[in-house]
Amino acid sequence: MPPDGIRLWPEDDANRALLQNVHPPNWVNPRPSGRYNLVVIGAGTAGLVTAAIAAGLGAKVALIEKHLMGGDCLNVGCVPSKGLIAASRAWTAARDAERFGVSVSEVRRDFGAAMARMRTLRARISANDSARRFTTLGVDVYLGEARFVEPGTIEVAGARLSYKKAALCTGARAAAPEIPGLEEAGYRTNETLFSLTELPRRLAVIGAGPIGCEMAQAFARFGSTVTVLERMSRILPREDLDAADIVRNRMQHDGVEFVFDAAIARIDRRAAEKILAYRANGATKELAVDEILIGVGRAPNVEGLGLDRVGVRYDPREGIAVNARLQTSHPDIFAAGDVCSRYKFTHAADAMAQIVIQNALFPHPIGLGYANADALIMPWCTYTEPELAHVGLYEGDARKRGLDVETYTYALNEVDRAILDGTEDGFVRLHVQTRSDRILGASIVAPHAGEMIAEIGALMQAGGGVKTLLATIHPYPTHAEAIKKAGVLWRKAHFSERQKRMLARWFQWIR
Repeated sequence: MPPDGIRLWPEDDANRALLQNVHPPNWVNPRPSGRYNLVVIGAGTAGLVTAAIAAGLGAKVALIEKHLMGGDCLNVGCVPSKGLIAASRAWTAARDAERFGVSVSEVRRDFGAAMARMRTLRARISANDSARRFTTLGVDVYLGEARFVEPGTIEVAGARLSYKKAALCTGARAAAPEIPGLEEAGYRTNETLFSLTELPRRLAVIGAGPIGCEMAQAFARFGSTVTVLERMSRILPREDLDAADIVRNRMQHDGVEFVFDAAIARIDRRAAEKILAYRANGATKELAVDEILIGVGRAPNVEGLGLDRVGVRYDPREGIAVNARLQTSHPDIFAAGDVCSRYKFTHAADAMAQIVIQNALFPHPIGLGYANADALIMPWCTYTEPELAHVGLYEGDARKRGLDVETYTYALNEVDRAILDGTEDGFVRLHVQTRSDRILGASIVAPHAGEMIAEIGALMQAGGGVKTLLATIHPYPTHAEAIKKAGVLWRKAHFSERQKRMLARWFQWIR
């Protein structure tokens, strides 16, 4: 029997329904019979996709999860955070309705109701990741902690499973910085934030990466006094500075305060308050808050798996070492997702799972998904308002690789739909290889940048360039027109005065 005792807070109908799907309290593990083609450890996105595809192909598959099926994405990541962001945007739309001619004299706001909505929707979505569904797909689902006993054998909840191949998909968890007094004062990460039922009056967010920025903006829109403390001098350090600045300006408009170049010396608890002592701009200050959210990175889940027993190399901070085929240092053991990747995204885990299937179950690639993780063209998006999305290389990265690059940026304030919607802050930026039309990368700052970036990613994946983009008809009026207009800038830049003079002479001759 798997260990019980997992509880979700608050203990309402939605969370009880969630638990029945992703870790049923009365679950009975199957009895192992014969060797598995594939044993998957971890039922987050990477593990679920790996197990489902393998079973669908006819393989004998076991899936092991010690906590909640669906992993971070479903339970404490993408799903609840985007539910919360949607609610905060609705609150902001009500606040700003007057500019569209709507007079809202009295609006009742209920944070508890917004959180309850999120939990209800999360429980609904969880059916897709449930233990029972995967059983119907032909997967043997085991709930409990897994560890390698020896090569070819994994133990879970007192049972021993024999395998031909194994896949490590154990994910990662929120990391916390070493700040004196932090543990004693108490803090929240994405793993505990979504259990809140009351809005904190004052919230400190440590770290201005994607999670910190998304939640800081959302909670400020709900009405919290939010202060973001960042050790660097900017937000979203991976992104282009002008792109990040657009997001920062909007966050400040929503009430978020920033403290940059901040060094937090210690945190103390005084009654119900948490006091952060920090130094910034040459001055030492204190900040009193009711809650602290940590958003400074992720740590791979590699402990307790018995990796040393089977010769799988790993680093406690970097995760499991894999090659381009996602094979670990043991040839029969593969890994996918956050536990081995620098791309900590659900869609990255999905893509990597397909690489594992191809390379673990078949002796030679047969065209199922990607064969080589190094060939992935990876998009990502920060779901602030506006959203900030990117795919491929940045201009600096391209130059470091010895590639000559041309960059074209088209501002949203020249796009009719953006003007009409009142969403003019943003742009589309294309990085194109010199002397060709090959797109090396792109960044988009726009209301639905995450949706828009897929078009450029598809072009890059298919080997199409700016010419293909220019030949593609975009509906009018849309924000996505900005993508084509950025391509028009490339075409204009490559239409020389000499070509224009030659055409002028030809037109004169044929008149």
